Amino acid sequence: MKKFKKTFSFDDILLVPQKSDIESRSEIDTTSIIGSEKFSLPIISSPMDTVTGEDMAFSMGEAGGFGVVHRYNSIKEQSQLVKRAQSGRDYRVAAAIGVSDDFMKRAESLVSSGAFLLCVDVAHGHHTNVERAIKTIKDKFGDSVDVMAGNVATAKAFADLQEWGSDVIRVGVGGGSICSTRIQTAHGVPTFQSVLDCSRVVNTAALVADGGIKNAGDIVKCLAAGADFVMLGSLLAGTKESPGEVFQASDGRKYKAYRGMASREAQVAWRGKASSLEGVSTTIPYKGSVSEILPDLHQNIRSGLSYSGSRNIKEFRNKVRMITQTSAGLSESQTHILL
Repeated sequence: MKKFKKTFSFDDILLVPQKSDIESRSEIDTTSIIGSEKFSLPIISSPMDTVTGEDMAFSMGEAGGFGVVHRYNSIKEQSQLVKRAQSGRDYRVAAAIGVSDDFMKRAESLVSSGAFLLCVDVAHGHHTNVERAIKTIKDKFGDSVDVMAGNVATAKAFADLQEWGSDVIRVGVGGGSICSTRIQTAHGVPTFQSVLDCSRVVNTAALVADGGIKNAGDIVKCLAAGADFVMLGSLLAGTKESPGEVFQASDGRKYKAYRGMASREAQVAWRGKASSLEGVSTTIPYKGSVSEILPDLHQNIRSGLSYSGSRNIKEFRNKVRMITQTSAGLSESQTHILL
């Protein structure tokens, strides 16, 4: 019988508090880098049609991160979103592309519109189609445009995408809150474990943890495991800035749609048919402006680093100590006065 590798998810892990001489969270620098671009907030909004359009990309820039404008529209529409998201400010805006049909025509239009980074956006990033797309983009634009690719789940995949020329790599397969890949295909690796494994590759590419991040604590755990950035979907969906209309249900509460791009609803909407269903569509409570959510996440990330006595992400990775917790420990970790 083959031996099975034990893997760990976010809720299996805790970070051990350490001595700190940090007197204010303002001392903590959470800057992460892609190429020559520095971002004070290590958060990227996901290229989903219910997460990142013009308004989300603009708000992410204001907060110190950046958004990846989704590709589920015409080339002209997406290019206009990229242009408007910059809105006279010096915000960096990224945009997603696929790997087939007219993906290079889309890429050229997006770069002309000001996208600093192109995200090769597919579910299974360790694929020859992705290799071909990365190399084609790099042959065309060289180092003038950064390339993000993924998603991948293993160190081998991370190393391959890096060798193919990807500057940024999305790590995480099947962990998203509206993703059913692991159920429908039986494939995937817990996102925390994937990040831990991929971070051990000698890397020049930035690592983006993507999928299953539920709170600021999970973001801190990703940074501890080796991520340079995290990509968020559900935490930013349902906000004023996410695409889609707010509607009021019979209970009087306000909601917005949130759907996985491999859900039946999303596939029918953007290509007229559905196949290989690996996501779901749902509604979530309306959350108000993302400008109220991102500062809270940023403050909690800083708090996380301070508990390990670290003033920046690099120092944090070198100092952090991880332990595993039992299910009883997880119950104690959560607020439980009302249970």
